[in-house]
Amino acid sequence: MSNDLINAAKLIAIEKNIDEDVILDTLKTSLIAACRKHFGLAQNIQVDIDNQTGNVQVIALKKVVEKVEDERLEISLEEAKNIDPAYKLDDNVQIIVTPKDFGRIAAQTAKQVVSQKFLEIERDSLYNKFAVKKEKIITGIVQSFEYKNIIVNLGDIETVLVEKEQIPGEVFNINDRIKLYVMDVRRLSKGVMVFVSRANPNFIKCLFEQEIPEISDGIVKIVNIAREPGKRSKVAIVSENSEVEAIGACIGENGNRINTILSEIHHEKIDLVNWHENIEEYIKAALSPAKIKYIQIDNDKNSALVVVDSNQVSLAIGKNGQNIRLAAKLVGMRLDVKTPEQLEGEVLSENV
Repeated sequence: MSNDLINAAKLIAIEKNIDEDVILDTLKTSLIAACRKHFGLAQNIQVDIDNQTGNVQVIALKKVVEKVEDERLEISLEEAKNIDPAYKLDDNVQIIVTPKDFGRIAAQTAKQVVSQKFLEIERDSLYNKFAVKKEKIITGIVQSFEYKNIIVNLGDIETVLVEKEQIPGEVFNINDRIKLYVMDVRRLSKGVMVFVSRANPNFIKCLFEQEIPEISDGIVKIVNIAREPGKRSKVAIVSENSEVEAIGACIGENGNRINTILSEIHHEKIDLVNWHENIEEYIKAALSPAKIKYIQIDNDKNSALVVVDSNQVSLAIGKNGQNIRLAAKLVGMRLDVKTPEQLEGEVLSENV
């Protein structure tokens, strides 16, 4: 192994801000494995590397004993004293056993180790950089398209916004800036993978945190979000300060705050819902704009019967059932909308 490789190891240590000894220890471990693989050295061995010259020595460690039973691990007291008269029983003797062709093997192994260590450090650096962005929003540049997937350049790495994590109806062009919610960051055998989404409900949550100071400061809290990407979302919010009105804070002056969020999500509609500790009031708010006559809660079935006048049914259910479907997700209950006439008819049929 040459001095060039020692310099390469030192350079990596400086550039990647890691301890040079970490690289050298990894190299020594690999060289020990190479000794056993290429030269069949099965004894207790260690590798010494001269940090200045790059010279390598393979040293066998043998215990001084009266009677040698395993020559790979033991040496007689007589032989040991021939090396150094100071040796005594149970001492460990270091014997240089560097194979003749070890220099070539050491150089090959060193190159592989330095290269592998470089890749590991690069991967760890990337992982650490993006791991702290998990469950947050990052911005990238649209690089290309593969089928219905969007390849996004994040600067140090590319990610894929798969079709199911896109907002339906959105259209992007190459070089467009795009905001993405980081769902997960994983180390893989070939590198680091960042999993992103624009359809995840938490994408809405993060947009609110970015645009509304009262939410990022904890004055207004997002309790839950029910979302059908590209169509509609319901966001349940509550104010922790009696002097701050939650919905007003989210809308902003002249609607500037909520409009900024809507422009980012392809003008997907957002219903802001005041959260209530009282479940009946919460359901009424979630089913807005429908006016509710009364509600019957069935805790055993985790469901609620919502009674409305006939002219309110379509508002409560919404187009294609969207309003009641999102409301049910928001409150975490199955909701059943009926009119007084329907209930009366059911009672009559039961009595027949």
